[in-house]
Amino acid sequence: MGKRNADIHEWDVENESFWQSTGKRIAYRNLWISIPSLLMGFAIWLMWGMITVQMLNLGFPFSETELFTLSAIAGLTGATLRIPASFMIRIAGGRNTIFLTTALLMIPAVGTGMALQSQDTPLWVFQLLAFLSGIGGGNFACSMSNISTFFPKKEQGLALGLNAGLGNFGVTTMQILIPLVMTAGVLGVIAGDPMQLQSSSGTLIGRIEAGTDTWIQNAGFIWLVFLIPLAFLGWFGMNNLRTIAPDPGHPLAAFGKIIGLYLVAFVAAAIGLYLFLPDPVGLDVLNMWLALPLIIALTLLFMRLMPGQIQPNIKKQFAIFSNRHTWSMTVLYILTFGSFIGFSAALPLSIEVIFGRMMEEDADGTLQRVTNPDAPSALTWAWIGPFVGALIRPVGGWISDKIGGSIVTQVISVAMVLASAAAGWVMMQAYNSTDPNAWFAAFMILFVILFAASGIGNGSTFRTIGVIFDQHQKGPVLGWTSAVAAYGAFIAPRVMGEQIEAGSPELAMYGFAVFYALCLIVNWWFYLRPNAYVKNP
Repeated sequence: MGKRNADIHEWDVENESFWQSTGKRIAYRNLWISIPSLLMGFAIWLMWGMITVQMLNLGFPFSETELFTLSAIAGLTGATLRIPASFMIRIAGGRNTIFLTTALLMIPAVGTGMALQSQDTPLWVFQLLAFLSGIGGGNFACSMSNISTFFPKKEQGLALGLNAGLGNFGVTTMQILIPLVMTAGVLGVIAGDPMQLQSSSGTLIGRIEAGTDTWIQNAGFIWLVFLIPLAFLGWFGMNNLRTIAPDPGHPLAAFGKIIGLYLVAFVAAAIGLYLFLPDPVGLDVLNMWLALPLIIALTLLFMRLMPGQIQPNIKKQFAIFSNRHTWSMTVLYILTFGSFIGFSAALPLSIEVIFGRMMEEDADGTLQRVTNPDAPSALTWAWIGPFVGALIRPVGGWISDKIGGSIVTQVISVAMVLASAAAGWVMMQAYNSTDPNAWFAAFMILFVILFAASGIGNGSTFRTIGVIFDQHQKGPVLGWTSAVAAYGAFIAPRVMGEQIEAGSPELAMYGFAVFYALCLIVNWWFYLRPNAYVKNP
């Protein structure tokens, strides 16, 4: 589809005859292009969880905490970029937005491949690339906001579940593909020379011993194989709905608006990280719980100060903040998506650190942590949880369409309280064990339960948002709630990394269990109690 008919001026999908004759075909074409584009966003956003494991195995000169921080930086910028991204569709149009935000992913992909070619690359370069990888996280908000405008209310749960659920497969795709492409020089001389593993590694198909050649740089370069054709598909196959974005302007003007919105979030995230990160990169004057509200507040402030045509549209969409349901659904989406994305980011390195070492008794009877020679590889196992969570997400939307979203949210909340507390206890046992491998099966089962419950809850909460809010508020609310919840990709690696380093990994999981219990109360109060504000939406 070329430029001439890329803009659609009439769109009434709640009219059944229009939906069947015209709307359905166009909506699903946009959906099938949106899904792989979003999948790439997730893959590049979360790739640091796997890359840092292999950096550890290759002996890159960074501490475990510094490596956890790379995943956290990508998580923070991705979440922050979601705040303005949720407003892009109404300002710049869906086709313009999805094309450009997908094409921008080539920057961190190429940069990461180049940086990983040498162990002499300084830490700040990896931190900058992790920072830019946040583009992939931001893309979720504009993608969901866009797809929500194409479908009638009766199909919201399924359409949003497919877009988000199959898009979430970017995490699993990345966790399977990166270990595989690192095992061979699949890109030839373009990628450069291999490095030798200092510690054993693995892939989906088995263990890789120390001393084996590894092309870690392929973890960045491989994404160009998909991004280049996807950019063309987005430009020639997607549409701008002029009923939603009445005046996106010339595509170049629309691109300017999109880049401007992302830049204000990048600046806010950079200020927060500078105040939060330790020397020599930052000032280390704020803790995480102060840095996050500051970054969110700065992002919103900078958006309010943006000039020109963008301003009236943003002010209009800021009306969502006066609606109590915006805040209740934000909390509930932290419960579901925040958990999914946070554990996706933190799990690979957690497996490597908790099970990669074990307790051994010295001659004088004292215990110390030493290398576990038979440790399970994170590169072999970490993909299973996100795979289950993404696979089951559309099921959560479908069940919620049948029985109501809040009942489903309540059930998965109970499961997450119990599984999180149990996972904390198992992590404590494994960390202090002379045979941590004995606890690995229980550890994996509990995390698969957490991923499955959060995946079902992702579908149920999005269904609830689709029912509560009208056509004009739904997109910005989807974007805002997903933005705040995405800070889970920053919080979980930081909290779990700090507690593992302190020797008390269980405290992180116990803290999550307490939060999940609070979410139970919020969901019941707003949507399930007698006289609830909206009954089981």
